Amino acid sequence: MAPSSRRATVETSVAARAADLFRFSTRLYGHPEIGYREFASVDAFVALLTANGHSAEVGVGGIPTAFRAHAGATDGPQVVITAEYDALPGVGHGCGHNVIAASSLGAFLAAADALAADPALPGGVTLLGTPAEEGGGGKELLIQAGALDGFDASVMVHPGGHDVAAGESTAKRQVVATFLGRTAHAAANPHLGRNALDAAVTAYQAIAQLRQHIVPTDRVHGIFLDGGARPNIVPERAVLEFFLRSRTIDDLLALSERVEAAFRGAALTAGVEVEVDWDVEPVYLPTRLNEPLAAAFVAHSAPRREVSLFGAAGGGLGSTDVGNVSHLLPTIQPTVAIGDPGIPGHSRERADSTQTPDGERAILDSSVALALTALEVLTDADLGDRAWAAFRAQGDPVRVSDLVPARPWPAFPHRPDHKEQP
Repeated sequence: MAPSSRRATVETSVAARAADLFRFSTRLYGHPEIGYREFASVDAFVALLTANGHSAEVGVGGIPTAFRAHAGATDGPQVVITAEYDALPGVGHGCGHNVIAASSLGAFLAAADALAADPALPGGVTLLGTPAEEGGGGKELLIQAGALDGFDASVMVHPGGHDVAAGESTAKRQVVATFLGRTAHAAANPHLGRNALDAAVTAYQAIAQLRQHIVPTDRVHGIFLDGGARPNIVPERAVLEFFLRSRTIDDLLALSERVEAAFRGAALTAGVEVEVDWDVEPVYLPTRLNEPLAAAFVAHSAPRREVSLFGAAGGGLGSTDVGNVSHLLPTIQPTVAIGDPGIPGHSRERADSTQTPDGERAILDSSVALALTALEVLTDADLGDRAWAAFRAQGDPVRVSDLVPARPWPAFPHRPDHKEQP
């Protein structure tokens, strides 16, 4: 199949399913589910895959809301199209994961049609549903389960303010510090108590002062989870939770040491104990950019949408578990513009923007460009070679388990209608 006829097949496929993809996006928007509870969202994926002649395996890697579907051959080059579909508590799809889900699904179905239209095309495409990106690290758990082994490239898009093919993200860690003191009557005999809240406040202030002496792109932001029971009781327990972010893995680990020192120093000052618990949720690695794959996405977007290769340098950056995938194989996560560039991420305004004509256009454009990029990886060995060369030029593969001790997996929720057997 010539590239021109391949594009025609993909565009026809996406256009024919436009209404289904819009309804699918709206269904997720109207029924947002947080990480590892995306049961209805997975059901919506399975229903549309089944309607289009594809079977889906649910529960991949032992994660109830992870799934995958495959099209094409199982030998030869392989591309994974990842999909996100978890929402934010209280905000719904304020990160636009319903658009991500619809775009990845549309891209998979279009690539599958192209593979079916030309059996001579090599390799295959997998749609991998990756739950709990908003903190739960679903992709990291799937990496640990081996679900991302054996692929030559990974692709997906993300909504945002600008059309950019290759954008950075930061590494992220989570830490919970629990300060443990001793109760006493706060008026009658406070000298007999040891105030855990004092330690937590001192630690919070120490970290606030630390911000003056870290690089401007590092981020340390936290909250109090517990600060005592009543004002007339010296608090015996106080809890802080912080997120740490850095542009590089080494910087993140160095920042971690400085934050832990603030916790321990504050505990010593207040005469209390402290338990420091790192990585209750998985570490997110910074995105390793891949210029050859990003350039292919730009080229395939060009007839429909003008996409910049690189975003503007500097400024604050979020974090994503796509970064973990990007340290294992060539990966792209282009940003597709929806609505006013000033709409903040993680907002109700961003969620609402997905339901506009601009949001619908983003689904169609992204589905086409992702499908064509995946198919080019299958059919152009030179692109695959250049993508891997760009990957290796940035270092060897990195797994989170190479950096920090592995943590036990969470206990996954059951479906809402699940009842334990007596």
